[in-house]
Amino acid sequence: MVDNGTATHPVAIDSPLLNNFVDGAVDYRGRPVLRSKSGCWRSAYFIIGVEVAERFAYYGVSSNLITYLTGPLGQSTATAAENVNAWSGTASLLPLLGAFIADAFLGRYLTIIIASLLYVLALAFLAFSTLIPSNCETANGASPCSPQLQVILFFISLYLVAIAQGGHKPCVLAFGADQFDADNPQERKAKSSFFNWWYFGLCAGPAVGIFVVSYIQDNLSWGLGFGIPCIIMAFALVIFLIGTVTYRFGEKTEEKSAFLRIGHVFVKAARNWNTTPSRISSEEEASGILPHQDSQQFRFLDKALFKGSNEDGTVCNIDEVEEAKAVLRLAPIWVNRVKFQDSSRHTTIFHRSLGYDSNSHL
Repeated sequence: MVDNGTATHPVAIDSPLLNNFVDGAVDYRGRPVLRSKSGCWRSAYFIIGVEVAERFAYYGVSSNLITYLTGPLGQSTATAAENVNAWSGTASLLPLLGAFIADAFLGRYLTIIIASLLYVLALAFLAFSTLIPSNCETANGASPCSPQLQVILFFISLYLVAIAQGGHKPCVLAFGADQFDADNPQERKAKSSFFNWWYFGLCAGPAVGIFVVSYIQDNLSWGLGFGIPCIIMAFALVIFLIGTVTYRFGEKTEEKSAFLRIGHVFVKAARNWNTTPSRISSEEEASGILPHQDSQQFRFLDKALFKGSNEDGTVCNIDEVEEAKAVLRLAPIWVNRVKFQDSSRHTTIFHRSLGYDSNSHL
Protein backbone atom coordinates (compact mmCIF):
# COMPACT_ATOMS: atom_id res chain seq x y z
CA MET A 1 0.00 0.00 0.00
CA VAL A 2 1.38 3.33 -1.07
CA ASP A 3 1.18 6.19 1.38
CA ASN A 4 -0.34 9.40 0.00
CA GLY A 5 2.62 11.35 1.35
CA THR A 6 4.99 9.12 -0.59
CA ALA A 7 3.33 10.04 -3.89
CA THR A 8 3.99 13.72 -3.37
CA HIS A 9 7.44 13.28 -1.86
CA PRO A 10 9.37 13.29 -5.17
CA VAL A 11 7.80 16.64 -6.09
CA ALA A 12 9.01 18.10 -2.81
CA ILE A 13 12.51 16.85 -3.57
CA ASP A 14 12.56 17.96 -7.20
CA SER A 15 11.13 21.43 -6.74
CA PRO A 16 14.31 23.06 -5.32
CA LEU A 17 16.32 21.47 -8.13
CA LEU A 18 13.92 22.70 -10.78
CA ASN A 19 14.01 26.18 -9.29
CA ASN A 20 17.81 26.12 -9.51
CA PHE A 21 17.72 25.96 -13.32
CA VAL A 22 18.06 29.27 -15.19
CA ASP A 23 15.13 29.95 -17.49
CA GLY A 24 16.03 30.58 -21.12
CA ALA A 25 19.69 29.58 -20.69
CA VAL A 26 21.68 26.50 -21.69
CA ASP A 27 25.30 25.41 -21.41
CA TYR A 28 27.76 24.96 -24.28
CA ARG A 29 26.24 21.54 -25.01
CA GLY A 30 22.70 22.88 -25.17
CA ARG A 31 21.65 21.44 -21.80
CA PRO A 32 19.74 23.37 -19.10
CA VAL A 33 22.15 25.07 -16.73
CA LEU A 34 22.18 25.05 -12.95
CA ARG A 35 22.36 28.46 -11.34
CA SER A 36 24.91 27.26 -8.78
CA LYS A 37 27.35 25.98 -11.42
CA SER A 38 27.16 28.53 -14.21
CA GLY A 39 27.19 32.20 -15.01
CA CYS A 40 27.38 35.11 -12.60
CA TRP A 41 30.88 36.00 -11.34
CA ARG A 42 32.39 32.61 -12.11
CA SER A 43 31.92 33.53 -15.79
CA ALA A 44 32.27 37.30 -15.55
CA TYR A 45 35.93 37.15 -14.50
CA PHE A 46 36.88 35.45 -17.76
CA ILE A 47 34.89 37.92 -19.84
CA ILE A 48 36.24 41.02 -18.09
CA GLY A 49 39.75 39.63 -18.56
CA VAL A 50 39.38 39.25 -22.31
CA GLU A 51 37.95 42.77 -22.59
CA VAL A 52 40.89 44.28 -20.67
CA ALA A 53 43.30 42.42 -22.96
CA GLU A 54 41.48 43.58 -26.10
CA ARG A 55 41.50 47.22 -25.02
CA PHE A 56 45.18 46.89 -24.08
CA ALA A 57 45.96 45.54 -27.55
CA TYR A 58 43.84 48.07 -29.44
CA TYR A 59 45.21 51.14 -27.69
CA GLY A 60 48.70 49.67 -27.71
CA VAL A 61 48.49 49.87 -31.49
CA SER A 62 46.39 52.99 -32.03
CA SER A 63 47.93 55.35 -29.45
CA ASN A 64 51.34 55.51 -31.13
CA LEU A 65 50.28 54.90 -34.70
CA ILE A 66 51.08 58.42 -35.90
CA THR A 67 54.67 58.02 -34.69
CA TYR A 68 55.20 54.79 -36.62
CA LEU A 69 53.76 56.23 -39.82
CA THR A 70 55.91 59.36 -39.71
CA GLY A 71 58.97 57.45 -38.47
CA PRO A 72 59.76 53.99 -39.89
CA LEU A 73 57.27 54.32 -42.77
CA GLY A 74 58.48 57.81 -43.67
CA GLN A 75 55.10 59.45 -44.24
CA SER A 76 54.48 63.16 -43.81
CA THR A 77 52.48 64.28 -40.80
CA ALA A 78 49.51 65.25 -42.98
CA THR A 79 49.45 61.90 -44.80
CA ALA A 80 49.91 59.97 -41.57
CA ALA A 81 47.09 61.91 -39.88
CA GLU A 82 44.81 61.19 -42.85
CA ASN A 83 45.60 57.47 -42.65
CA VAL A 84 45.03 57.36 -38.90
CA ASN A 85 41.68 59.14 -39.26
CA ALA A 86 40.55 56.78 -42.02
CA TRP A 87 41.50 53.73 -39.98
CA SER A 88 39.96 55.05 -36.75
CA GLY A 89 36.73 55.95 -38.52
CA THR A 90 36.52 52.50 -40.08
CA ALA A 91 37.21 50.86 -36.73
CA SER A 92 34.47 52.95 -35.11
CA LEU A 93 31.83 51.91 -37.66
CA LEU A 94 32.64 48.21 -37.96
CA PRO A 95 31.03 47.25 -34.60
CA LEU A 96 27.67 47.91 -36.28
CA LEU A 97 28.47 45.20 -38.83
CA GLY A 98 29.87 42.94 -36.13
CA ALA A 99 26.73 43.30 -34.04
CA PHE A 100 24.55 42.41 -37.01
CA ILE A 101 26.58 39.29 -37.85
CA ALA A 102 26.56 38.13 -34.23
CA ASP A 103 22.87 38.84 -33.75
CA ALA A 104 21.67 37.32 -37.02
CA PHE A 105 24.09 34.48 -37.74
CA LEU A 106 26.98 33.49 -35.47
CA GLY A 107 25.95 34.37 -31.94
CA ARG A 108 28.04 36.32 -29.44
CA TYR A 109 30.26 33.50 -28.20
CA LEU A 110 31.39 32.33 -31.64
CA THR A 111 31.84 35.92 -32.84
CA ILE A 112 34.13 36.66 -29.88
CA ILE A 113 36.26 33.61 -30.64
CA ILE A 114 36.56 34.41 -34.36
CA ALA A 115 37.32 38.07 -33.63
CA SER A 116 39.98 37.11 -31.07
CA LEU A 117 41.64 34.72 -33.52
CA LEU A 118 41.64 37.45 -36.16
CA TYR A 119 43.09 39.86 -33.59
CA VAL A 120 46.00 37.50 -32.87
CA LEU A 121 46.63 36.95 -36.58
CA ALA A 122 46.49 40.66 -37.39
CA LEU A 123 48.81 41.65 -34.54
CA ALA A 124 51.27 38.91 -35.53
CA PHE A 125 51.35 40.25 -39.10
CA LEU A 126 51.71 43.76 -37.73
CA ALA A 127 54.76 42.76 -35.70
CA PHE A 128 56.19 40.83 -38.66
CA SER A 129 55.80 43.85 -40.97
CA THR A 130 58.24 45.81 -38.81
CA LEU A 131 60.92 43.17 -39.46
CA ILE A 132 60.81 43.53 -43.25
CA PRO A 133 64.05 45.24 -44.33
CA SER A 134 63.70 48.64 -45.96
CA ASN A 135 65.49 49.48 -49.20
CA CYS A 136 64.76 53.18 -48.97
CA GLU A 137 68.17 54.57 -48.11
CA THR A 138 69.37 57.36 -50.39
CA ALA A 139 72.84 58.71 -51.02
CA ASN A 140 72.72 61.19 -48.15
CA GLY A 141 70.29 59.11 -46.07
CA ALA A 142 68.07 62.12 -45.49
CA SER A 143 65.17 61.67 -47.91
CA PRO A 144 62.26 59.69 -46.50
CA CYS A 145 60.36 57.08 -48.49
CA SER A 146 57.84 54.31 -47.88
CA PRO A 147 59.00 50.70 -48.37
CA GLN A 148 56.14 49.30 -50.44
CA LEU A 149 56.04 45.70 -49.18
CA GLN A 150 56.26 46.84 -45.58
CA VAL A 151 53.53 49.45 -46.11
CA ILE A 152 51.17 46.99 -47.83
CA LEU A 153 51.53 44.33 -45.14
CA PHE A 154 51.28 46.94 -42.39
CA PHE A 155 48.00 48.42 -43.63
CA ILE A 156 46.48 45.01 -44.34
CA SER A 157 47.31 44.03 -40.77
CA LEU A 158 46.03 47.33 -39.42
CA TYR A 159 42.63 46.98 -41.07
CA LEU A 160 42.42 43.37 -39.92
CA VAL A 161 42.77 44.77 -36.39
CA ALA A 162 39.86 47.12 -37.14
CA ILE A 163 37.72 44.22 -38.40
CA ALA A 164 38.62 42.13 -35.36
CA GLN A 165 37.64 44.82 -32.87
CA GLY A 166 34.47 45.36 -34.89
CA GLY A 167 33.42 41.82 -34.02
CA HIS A 168 34.80 41.91 -30.50
CA LYS A 169 33.48 45.21 -29.19
CA PRO A 170 29.70 44.76 -29.54
CA CYS A 171 29.64 41.19 -28.25
CA VAL A 172 31.77 40.93 -25.13
CA LEU A 173 29.77 43.27 -22.88
CA ALA A 174 26.46 41.78 -24.03
CA PHE A 175 27.78 38.26 -23.48
CA GLY A 176 28.91 39.26 -20.00
CA ALA A 177 25.46 40.64 -19.20
CA ASP A 178 23.96 37.33 -20.37
CA GLN A 179 25.69 35.58 -17.46
CA PHE A 180 23.39 37.28 -14.94
CA ASP A 181 19.73 36.35 -14.56
CA ALA A 182 17.66 39.54 -14.45
CA ASP A 183 14.82 37.65 -12.73
CA ASN A 184 16.98 36.71 -9.74
CA PRO A 185 17.41 39.49 -7.11
CA GLN A 186 20.94 38.47 -6.12
CA GLU A 187 22.15 38.17 -9.69
CA ARG A 188 20.43 41.40 -10.68
CA LYS A 189 22.40 43.19 -7.97
CA ALA A 190 25.61 41.45 -9.04
CA LYS A 191 24.96 42.56 -12.62
CA SER A 192 25.14 46.21 -11.58
CA SER A 193 28.47 45.53 -9.89
CA PHE A 194 29.64 43.74 -13.04
CA PHE A 195 29.11 46.86 -15.12
CA ASN A 196 31.15 48.90 -12.62
CA TRP A 197 34.08 46.49 -12.80
CA TRP A 198 33.67 46.30 -16.55
CA TYR A 199 34.12 50.05 -16.88
CA PHE A 200 37.13 49.92 -14.57
CA GLY A 201 38.71 47.30 -16.84
CA LEU A 202 37.72 49.35 -19.88
CA CYS A 203 39.83 52.22 -18.50
CA ALA A 204 42.66 50.16 -17.01
CA GLY A 205 43.42 48.25 -20.22
CA PRO A 206 43.98 51.33 -22.41
CA ALA A 207 45.90 53.15 -19.66
CA VAL A 208 48.43 50.34 -19.31
CA GLY A 209 48.55 49.81 -23.07
CA ILE A 210 49.25 53.46 -23.82
CA PHE A 211 52.02 53.88 -21.25
CA VAL A 212 53.75 50.50 -21.45
CA VAL A 213 53.47 49.67 -25.14
CA SER A 214 54.21 53.21 -26.31
CA TYR A 215 57.36 53.30 -24.19
CA ILE A 216 58.55 49.98 -25.63
CA GLN A 217 57.81 51.12 -29.18
CA ASP A 218 59.68 54.42 -28.77
CA ASN A 219 62.66 53.15 -26.79
CA LEU A 220 63.13 49.45 -27.52
CA SER A 221 61.57 47.97 -30.65
CA TRP A 222 58.50 48.40 -32.81
CA GLY A 223 58.40 44.67 -33.41
CA LEU A 224 58.31 44.03 -29.67
CA GLY A 225 55.81 46.86 -29.22
CA PHE A 226 53.38 45.19 -31.63
CA GLY A 227 54.28 41.68 -30.51
CA ILE A 228 53.32 42.18 -26.86
CA PRO A 229 49.65 42.96 -27.69
CA CYS A 230 49.63 39.84 -29.88
CA ILE A 231 50.83 37.69 -26.98
CA ILE A 232 48.35 39.31 -24.60
CA MET A 233 45.43 38.64 -26.98
CA ALA A 234 46.50 35.02 -27.50
CA PHE A 235 46.64 34.52 -23.73
CA ALA A 236 43.24 36.20 -23.31
CA LEU A 237 41.70 33.90 -25.92
CA VAL A 238 42.95 30.86 -24.03
CA ILE A 239 41.50 32.24 -20.79
CA PHE A 240 38.18 32.92 -22.49
CA LEU A 241 38.01 29.36 -23.84
CA ILE A 242 38.80 27.92 -20.40
CA GLY A 243 35.69 29.64 -19.07
CA THR A 244 33.44 28.01 -21.69
CA VAL A 245 32.17 25.33 -19.29
CA THR A 246 30.80 28.05 -16.98
CA TYR A 247 29.06 30.23 -19.58
CA ARG A 248 25.33 30.59 -20.05
CA PHE A 249 24.07 30.70 -23.61
CA GLY A 250 20.67 31.95 -24.69
CA GLU A 251 18.28 29.38 -26.08
CA LYS A 252 17.75 29.58 -29.82
CA THR A 253 14.43 31.08 -30.80
CA GLU A 254 12.60 31.71 -34.05
CA GLU A 255 12.54 35.45 -33.39
CA LYS A 256 14.12 37.55 -36.11
CA SER A 257 17.26 39.57 -35.48
CA ALA A 258 16.65 43.12 -34.27
CA PHE A 259 18.58 44.42 -37.27
CA LEU A 260 16.37 42.43 -39.63
CA ARG A 261 13.19 43.57 -37.88
CA ILE A 262 14.15 47.23 -38.04
CA GLY A 263 15.39 46.95 -41.61
CA HIS A 264 12.13 45.28 -42.61
CA VAL A 265 10.15 48.21 -41.20
CA PHE A 266 12.07 50.73 -43.30
CA VAL A 267 11.75 48.58 -46.43
CA LYS A 268 7.99 48.12 -45.96
CA ALA A 269 7.48 51.83 -45.26
CA ALA A 270 9.35 52.71 -48.45
CA ARG A 271 7.34 50.24 -50.50
CA ASN A 272 4.06 51.52 -49.07
CA TRP A 273 4.94 55.20 -49.49
CA ASN A 274 1.90 55.87 -51.70
CA THR A 275 -0.43 53.43 -49.93
CA THR A 276 -3.55 54.87 -48.30
CA PRO A 277 -4.17 54.21 -44.57
CA SER A 278 -7.27 52.16 -45.39
CA ARG A 279 -5.08 49.23 -46.42
CA ILE A 280 -4.01 48.25 -42.90
CA SER A 281 -2.58 44.81 -42.23
CA SER A 282 -5.12 42.27 -41.01
CA GLU A 283 -3.15 41.63 -37.80
CA GLU A 284 -3.31 45.24 -36.66
CA GLU A 285 -6.86 45.64 -37.97
CA ALA A 286 -7.97 42.78 -35.72
CA SER A 287 -6.23 44.29 -32.70
CA GLY A 288 -7.81 47.69 -33.27
CA ILE A 289 -4.61 49.54 -32.45
CA LEU A 290 -3.14 51.98 -34.97
CA PRO A 291 -0.78 53.45 -34.09
CA HIS A 292 0.38 54.05 -30.51
CA GLN A 293 -1.07 57.33 -29.38
CA ASP A 294 2.13 58.27 -27.57
CA SER A 295 4.26 57.96 -30.70
CA GLN A 296 3.55 60.76 -33.16
CA GLN A 297 7.15 61.12 -34.36
CA PHE A 298 8.30 59.63 -37.65
CA ARG A 299 4.75 58.83 -38.69
CA PHE A 300 5.95 57.88 -42.16
CA LEU A 301 7.09 54.59 -40.61
CA ASP A 302 3.44 53.81 -39.81
CA LYS A 303 3.09 52.97 -43.49
CA ALA A 304 4.92 49.73 -42.72
CA LEU A 305 1.67 48.61 -41.08
CA PHE A 306 -0.32 48.96 -44.30
CA LYS A 307 -0.91 46.38 -46.97
CA GLY A 308 0.92 47.39 -50.09
CA SER A 309 -0.24 46.78 -53.63
CA ASN A 310 2.58 44.27 -54.05
CA GLU A 311 1.92 42.31 -50.85
CA ASP A 312 4.68 39.76 -50.25
CA GLY A 313 2.95 37.91 -47.43
CA THR A 314 4.89 39.60 -44.63
CA VAL A 315 3.64 42.46 -42.49
CA CYS A 316 5.09 44.58 -39.71
CA ASN A 317 3.38 44.89 -36.37
CA ILE A 318 3.20 47.94 -34.15
CA ASP A 319 5.95 46.76 -31.80
CA GLU A 320 8.37 46.49 -34.73
CA VAL A 321 7.43 49.96 -35.98
CA GLU A 322 7.90 51.45 -32.51
CA GLU A 323 11.26 49.70 -32.25
CA ALA A 324 12.36 51.30 -35.53
CA LYS A 325 11.19 54.72 -34.31
CA ALA A 326 13.17 54.32 -31.09
CA VAL A 327 16.33 53.62 -33.08
CA LEU A 328 15.68 56.59 -35.35
CA ARG A 329 15.39 58.86 -32.30
CA LEU A 330 18.98 57.97 -31.44
CA ALA A 331 20.28 59.30 -34.77
CA PRO A 332 20.95 62.88 -33.51
CA ILE A 333 22.96 61.48 -30.61
CA TRP A 334 25.01 59.32 -32.95
CA VAL A 335 25.69 62.25 -35.30
CA ASN A 336 26.86 64.50 -32.45
CA ARG A 337 29.02 61.69 -31.11
CA VAL A 338 30.71 61.31 -34.49
CA LYS A 339 31.60 65.02 -34.55
CA PHE A 340 32.95 64.86 -31.00
CA GLN A 341 35.05 61.79 -31.75
CA ASP A 342 36.41 63.40 -34.91
CA SER A 343 37.59 66.55 -33.12
CA SER A 344 38.93 64.56 -30.17
CA ARG A 345 40.88 62.26 -32.49
CA HIS A 346 42.54 65.21 -34.24
CA THR A 347 43.66 66.60 -30.90
CA THR A 348 45.11 63.26 -29.80
CA ILE A 349 46.93 62.67 -33.08
CA PHE A 350 48.69 66.01 -33.24
CA HIS A 351 49.48 66.15 -29.52
CA ARG A 352 51.26 62.82 -29.88
CA SER A 353 53.18 64.08 -32.90
CA LEU A 354 54.18 67.30 -31.12
CA GLY A 355 55.26 65.37 -28.04
CA TYR A 356 57.45 63.08 -30.12
CA ASP A 357 59.17 66.05 -31.79
CA SER A 358 59.75 67.84 -28.48
CA ASN A 359 62.86 67.56 -26.35
CA SER A 360 61.88 65.17 -23.55
CA HIS A 361 65.06 65.83 -21.56
CA LEU A 362 64.35 69.48 -20.74
